[in-house]
Amino acid sequence: MNRHRIIIDADPGVDDAAAILMALASPEIDVLGLSVVAGNVPLKDALTNACKIVGVSGRADVAVHAGAPGPLVREQVFGKYARIGSFSDELVARGGITPAEEHAVRFIVRSAREAAGTGEPITICAIGPMTNIALALIQHPDVARGIRQIVSMGGAFTALGHRTPWAEFNIYADPHAAEIVYRSGAPIVVMPLDMTFQALFSAEHFQSLRDRGGAGGDALYNLFSTFDRGDVARFGRPGGPIHDATTIAWLIRPELFTSRRATVGTQVTGLTMGYTYADFYQKMDRMPNATVVTDVDETGFINLLIERISLYGSAASGPKTPGGLNL
Repeated sequence: MNRHRIIIDADPGVDDAAAILMALASPEIDVLGLSVVAGNVPLKDALTNACKIVGVSGRADVAVHAGAPGPLVREQVFGKYARIGSFSDELVARGGITPAEEHAVRFIVRSAREAAGTGEPITICAIGPMTNIALALIQHPDVARGIRQIVSMGGAFTALGHRTPWAEFNIYADPHAAEIVYRSGAPIVVMPLDMTFQALFSAEHFQSLRDRGGAGGDALYNLFSTFDRGDVARFGRPGGPIHDATTIAWLIRPELFTSRRATVGTQVTGLTMGYTYADFYQKMDRMPNATVVTDVDETGFINLLIERISLYGSAASGPKTPGGLNL
């Protein structure tokens, strides 16, 4: 089995938790570490949340690195649920994980250079503002050679925004970083709201996570039950998306998704700062720079996430799977 060697760059965050736990449970994924950035919540809280999530997984071998405390240029903004700060112990139990000393940007640079040297480039799953990744690419452009792809949850095209009428939050929080990444020459995969809004998780799905997922399922049930992500007026039916987990699902089961090549970029100034565009028909004098994921098999994605989180409910004794769980 070919395993994806990945760094998860995140700003946990509720749906970040699902993506991280899904990756850590999956034998197809080798998580080299987490790089944490301010976004949904301030960096201190995001770092605490990342450590708690890794603790719940039981994966003490996965290091958590603190990164950028704010965006490159714009004034700082936080996510819809910034008031929650760090997850309470009632929502997500502490697991004894403490942050690594190495800065997240240095971790990305070192990992990419080592990957280039061995001829085994890494994937970066960018599920928060892309500040850490942009800093690595700005300071050390050679690291792009060690990056197989950057799979990013961010942007909105026909769906428009959810943080503002025109912008998805991860891009809105640091549009300058996003534009640097888009123009870096590294292969980019974009998972926009247009696609993530197609897969809605219901209360029954969250109950299934709780019933089958052990400590991981309990944590996700607590988070998604506490912070409602539904919007019937917008989605036309009950349920809410788990945006960030699509990046992990795309690596595991790409056949669940449909994609198209496009030129993608970001508006970095003015009233519509953070707006993302996708040129699917080559109207611009620029070559396509990204694979844009346009559609998802809703049932397949939901079942895959529940299946992987259910592995935490099976973790007891016996040999470890490649994902790190005792089964």
